[in-house]
Amino acid sequence: MTEIFKPLEGATPIPPDDQKKLLATWVTTREDLNAAEEDNITSGLAWAQHRKVKPRTIASERFSRQLHKNMFGKVWKWGGAYRDVELEGIGVPRWQIASKNAELFDQFQYWIEHKTFSPDEIAVRFHHQLVFVHAFPNGNGRHSRMMGDLLVEGLGEKPFTWGSGDLQDDTAELRKAYIATLKKADNGDISDLLAFARS
Repeated sequence: MTEIFKPLEGATPIPPDDQKKLLATWVTTREDLNAAEEDNITSGLAWAQHRKVKPRTIASERFSRQLHKNMFGKVWKWGGAYRDVELEGIGVPRWQIASKNAELFDQFQYWIEHKTFSPDEIAVRFHHQLVFVHAFPNGNGRHSRMMGDLLVEGLGEKPFTWGSGDLQDDTAELRKAYIATLKKADNGDISDLLAFARS
């Protein structure tokens, strides 16, 4: 693995076969890769905001995969495709991705329709469950945060601030705090993640 693909702490490592699927051939450093992805993510957000989709549309496999493709598809061939490798200690087994996502989207369709929780709680739980499944080869955190933002906006609230800092800096205390809130949510307590999303 080259330095370009060295994963951030708590981030999904990109397997060697997936590293070969880099479309941005001009990328030679980690800074180049970050810049290429950031530009692609910005265009993905513009795509999503232009559509002004309803909350129940956001909570769907089709929208989720299309958003990921629009966030990463100019940089990576695997943009929008579910991962086909197992990850050590991260995500569900690859053969469960489709069924777990189907359950997840059905559940959130119901919660949205019946207003089971507040808009913030529905969107934060949605974000957490997308991260937990970890469906894509990479970009799961960035994708799920954008999905949470789009959903909470669709439910009439402002987008989250996610700690008001750079969650891509693997040495930052902010990223460590974020990962700690996700781990706590994995154990059933989303209170810290809810607070972090609005901090």
